[in-house]
Amino acid sequence: MTGALENIRVLDLSRVLAGPYCTMILGDLGAEVIKVEAPGGSDETRKWGPPFQKDVSAYYLSANRNKKSITVDLKSDEGIEVIKSLVQESDVIINNFKSGTMKRFGLDYETLTELNPGIVYCSITGFGETGPHKDMPGYDFIIQAMSGLMSITGDEESGPQKLGVAITDVLTGLYACIGIQGALLERTLSGKGQKLDLSLYDSAVSSLVNVGSNYLMSGKVPTALGNHHANIVPYQTFRALDGEMVIAVGNDNQFARLCTILEKPQLSTDERFQTNPDRVQHREALVPLLQEVFLTNTTAFWQKKCQENKIPCGPIHTIKDVANDPQLQARNMFIEYHHPTAGAIKMIGSPLKLSRTPVTVRHHPPDAGEHNEDIVTRFEFKK
Repeated sequence: MTGALENIRVLDLSRVLAGPYCTMILGDLGAEVIKVEAPGGSDETRKWGPPFQKDVSAYYLSANRNKKSITVDLKSDEGIEVIKSLVQESDVIINNFKSGTMKRFGLDYETLTELNPGIVYCSITGFGETGPHKDMPGYDFIIQAMSGLMSITGDEESGPQKLGVAITDVLTGLYACIGIQGALLERTLSGKGQKLDLSLYDSAVSSLVNVGSNYLMSGKVPTALGNHHANIVPYQTFRALDGEMVIAVGNDNQFARLCTILEKPQLSTDERFQTNPDRVQHREALVPLLQEVFLTNTTAFWQKKCQENKIPCGPIHTIKDVANDPQLQARNMFIEYHHPTAGAIKMIGSPLKLSRTPVTVRHHPPDAGEHNEDIVTRFEFKK
């Protein structure tokens, strides 16, 4: 069996997370990904740590499997010619340089499409290539702040909070992957490539989904609800005797069953709480009544009760809990393989489960320039 994108070659001039995350997914799907760095290695994540394993950072390993690596000096004429030669033999080129940088290199879309009309050219920047902020540098933390995500994360006591991972990078990488595959599919009809202009800011704002829609419809500025849901009640964390858990009641029947196991059946017929809109309106009255009962027993007790009555619930896992979860182990979400420098490593696997073209780890995250000789030989570049 071969990968779904086996015949696709991707030239990856990106670094850090959004671009590399996108190209790792394409590589997981079978594409040949050629990672391009400056001599010595210019992807900053190689040095982002600790933790390191034999000088290889966990951060770099997390986003760079299934790639090959070459080093090219883009400040030299020879280096630019190498990229142009590779473009003629590639399907996709992706970069996350600041707006205008690729044009200064002579590697802008207009130039490269003359060399290869079928090239899919993906640009990832902080704010996009148009608009008044197009020249501003964009970093995940700043984008989380500006996009409104931080304003709805946390609560009154904590103040605005960022998510625990660089979520705008991850989202942009996913959107880039979707857009690239869409452009490749369209190319089978038109025979032509196209340019994708992706921004972290746009991607972050798109993730506001229902909360953003709530504001656009009502004009009411959403506030941080902590672990509460803006549109559903009860859908939040509750404290039990020995810790916290999540209850996610999605409809009125589930709420009625919850009231039964809490031995408070009268709450489901109370006119303030009969329907979800009623419960959202009277959230401040309902939640304390539920919380009082949850405090009478343990998280394990309530989770067992909820599961028996088909009420969505779940524990709040640490990353250690996640790494030892038998469900995730059964789904092969943690993979072990050998890295020539770091040795035996264990990393998070791919969530993509394809029946005929399964995801496989064909290449370890490469050392900088590891495949210089291989690529030079294959494409007959001058040394």
